[in-house]
Amino acid sequence: MPKPLRTSRRTWVAAWAVLGGAGIAATAALNAFPAPDPQPEKPVSAECAEYIADIETQLAKANREGNDDGVLSFTRTRVGADDCSDEFLDHFSGNR
Repeated sequence: MPKPLRTSRRTWVAAWAVLGGAGIAATAALNAFPAPDPQPEKPVSAECAEYIADIETQLAKANREGNDDGVLSFTRTRVGADDCSDEFLDHFSGNR
């Protein structure tokens, strides 16, 4: 069985220094690029805007009454109603 190659401490230190320098250079290069422009807001249908306003009203009412545990449940199902799930996520997840 062949003997494994032995490397000196200098070689290891040099390798770590090169890797560290490459990491610093890569970080500087990535920080040099400007941040992407924010996405324009999508228009919200009138029905979804009304439903979001209704939820905001109920959240404010629960907050005033001291039911500020952060859990509210809503059900609204109608035939032909808009699917507002994306609008809800955008509005209530803080991506305003």
